[in-house]
Amino acid sequence: MGLFRTAGWWIRDYAYAAAWQARAFVDRTDPAGLRSGEGVPIVIVPGVYETWRFLQPLAVALHDRGHPVHVVDPLRDNRIPVERAAALVTAHLVRHGLRDVILVAHSKGGLIGKHVMAFGEGMSRVRGMVAVAAPFGGSRYASLMLSPTLRVFSPRNATIMALARETAINARIVSIYGRFDPHIPGGSALEGAHNVMLDTGGHFRVLAHPRVIAEVAAMAERREG
Repeated sequence: MGLFRTAGWWIRDYAYAAAWQARAFVDRTDPAGLRSGEGVPIVIVPGVYETWRFLQPLAVALHDRGHPVHVVDPLRDNRIPVERAAALVTAHLVRHGLRDVILVAHSKGGLIGKHVMAFGEGMSRVRGMVAVAAPFGGSRYASLMLSPTLRVFSPRNATIMALARETAINARIVSIYGRFDPHIPGGSALEGAHNVMLDTGGHFRVLAHPRVIAEVAAMAERREG
């Protein structure tokens, strides 16, 4: 992997993140308008320091394909522990009577989604998850972080290790990631899952890759069939 190619991926990745974080800050779209549709229900689970609006292009594209798309407002910018965040997602599923749900998650959202699938009442309500750039094995950079919010991504974190032991549900997960991820140097491959490595790099910009929509559509069609 060439140095200049990697640098280019890095620059474009942070440009994408900066642009969508800025837009998320000023956007006032009411997510309730995305709940209409006859397709398989989708629940969006963002990453750390992200609101659902960071994934808004993906949410809108899925809604345009006929899927009711739900966001979990109490997650806010997702700084809370994975277990608490998973409880909020599960509560949303129960409150809205959602079943046969596909979770579409980014980064930390993949850990939250797997927790929902592995424990509690959400287990019977979620059929699968498409996770983008999720730190299923943690990140060795976490120990270098000053913020406790980021240090929890250590590979030795109790929650990450507990989720790693829950291998039975991996077959219902699609893990999508780039060839290079500046935040997860070990990658996002998950044993037993359907792993999709994109021929590009980044942690954020991969959300815009058309393969993400394609994998969600494929999972929905398999379930409907």
